Parts: sequence; C-alpha cells; structure tokens
Amino acid sequence: MNLLVTGAAGFIGSTYVRTLLASSAPDAPHVTVLDRLTYAGSLDNLELGHPRLTFVHGDICDAGLVDKLMAEADQVVHFAAESHVDRSLTGAADFVRTNVLGTQTLLDAALRHGVGPFVHISTDEVYGSIESGAWREDHPLRPSSPYSASKASSDLLALAHHRTHGLDVRITRCSNNYGPRQFPEKIIPLFVTNLLDGKKVPLYGDGRNVRDWLHVEDHCHGVDLVRTKGRPGEVYNIGGGTELSNRNLTGLLLQACGAGWDRVEYVEDRKGHDLRYSVDWSKARDELGYRPRRDFTTGLAETVAWYRDNRAWWEPLKRRAGLSG
Repeated sequence: MNLLVTGAAGFIGSTYVRTLLASSAPDAPHVTVLDRLTYAGSLDNLELGHPRLTFVHGDICDAGLVDKLMAEADQVVHFAAESHVDRSLTGAADFVRTNVLGTQTLLDAALRHGVGPFVHISTDEVYGSIESGAWREDHPLRPSSPYSASKASSDLLALAHHRTHGLDVRITRCSNNYGPRQFPEKIIPLFVTNLLDGKKVPLYGDGRNVRDWLHVEDHCHGVDLVRTKGRPGEVYNIGGGTELSNRNLTGLLLQACGAGWDRVEYVEDRKGHDLRYSVDWSKARDELGYRPRRDFTTGLAETVAWYRDNRAWWEPLKRRAGLSG
C-alpha cells in the first residue's frame, strides 16, 4: 500500500512518517512524502535512506505533479499547510493559496484516481473562541484569523467532495501541538530557545489566553486511528486534555529553564486573539479508542531537554527565519 503524505518535512507530518516507518508490520505502508520545503520544513526531519520512504520535492498546488503522485497512491494524509497565525495577519495570500487552493488540487486529483481514505488535518482554531465548555465536531465554524479562515475553507471543500462525489474524506481537528522538532516560531520552542540563549520571551497581552496542549505523538496516533478506523465524511477532534493559560505555560517554561519572570517581556496583544480553545474529543475516544497517552509534565520536560541537547538543529532555523536577533 502506498500512502501519500503531504507536508511531512514539517513538525507534525515528519513525526507521523517516522512513526509509520518504525513499524515492522507486514502491512506497513510505503510512504511518499510531498513537501515544498518552505522555511518550516527540513529534510533533517526525515529518514531519507529508509527503504519504505520516497521523498518528492514539490508543491501541492502543482496540479501535474499532484496528479502523477495521486495516480500511484492508495491513501492520503494531508498535513501541508501554512500554519503560523501571526504571519497570516500580515500576508494572507500564501495561506489561501496553500491551504485552500492546494487542498482543492489534492482533492480533485484524489477524486479522479479513486484514492481514499483522504485524511485532512485541520485545527481547533476553525471553531473560534469558546468561553466555557468544549467544542464538539458539529459546532459552527467561526474562525478569527486569515489562517483559521483558510483552514475552515479547506475543511468545507473536503466535506463537499464527500457529500457531492462520495470521496472518502476524514477530517481531524487538533488542539495545540508540542514536542521535539517544532519550528521555533511557535510559543513553546520559541520561549525555550530564547531562554536557553539568555534572552527575553514575548508574552501577548496579559497572558490569559487558554489553549489545550497535545503531544505531537498523541496527535499522530489519533490521525492514524482516523485513517484506519474512522468513518468517511466524519470530523474527529483530537485533544490533549491539558488546558493552560499562556501565563501559566510561561511559568512552567521559566521553571524548566531556570529563569525568572524578569525574562518576560509583555507585548501588545495579537489582533483577533481568541481567548480560549477547548475540544471535546469524546467522539474519537468512543468510536476509535483514542486517548492521549503522554503526561504533559513529562512531555514538556522531555521537550525542553530535546531543545537543550539539539542546538545544531534549531540555531540555523532561527537564523534563517530572523528569530535569533
């Protein structure tokens, strides 16, 4: 079986691929990775010499290339996306191009070649902010940023391909991921690497914004449950079960890095900054047997240790992205 995985040189996709390649099961798939290698992707994240891995450098908006790869694929897991909210606030065009038009290109090719399941990786941000409780999968979509709006659009395109054409589309919406190899523009690796370098960390507003934290390995476990056991046309929330305000998270990171609150720089809040995200993942639990398996305290400590021990991985990335000034 040939599994096409898009965006798998990035943080979550590469973790997923490494998990698949570690399997010795007789039915373990051959994995074809399609990745444009933007600033957040790195070949260092992939085992390029593995006999069950083929890497293709290319763009999901390239209809000819996508059609060729889809003709050889049996199933698809679609991670490729522009995903940084702050970048979307100053330039939405790349987000619409990749997240909407790129997804459409993949869906159309999958339909032509009868490929399925097609697992589309989305985000809890499509729901918008919630004051209390947690979103279920049927909650109305109310995205706040150009990033989340582009992801909501791609979700609807995917579901339309199922409802109109019968394409076996399955959607996952995850909460905030963390773990090793996350690009250092996201809050946990940015704060950790800044603190390790003796620099300050920028905390938006008063730090009251709440997020649910999900270890990347738990997320990838949930994705594969959806691929292998999920139902066509369904959406599955994947959560981590650890809700923290950004201020509380900052305190944990300061403690882990041996730093004090004098290293925190309060900055103007982000435009349209959602106050609280929370997903109800009981559907994935009841239907698929999903449960987060990584304890947050242990997972965070292991993540901080990984960045402490792998400067050679993140220092060049921060320099190239202009994050080390």
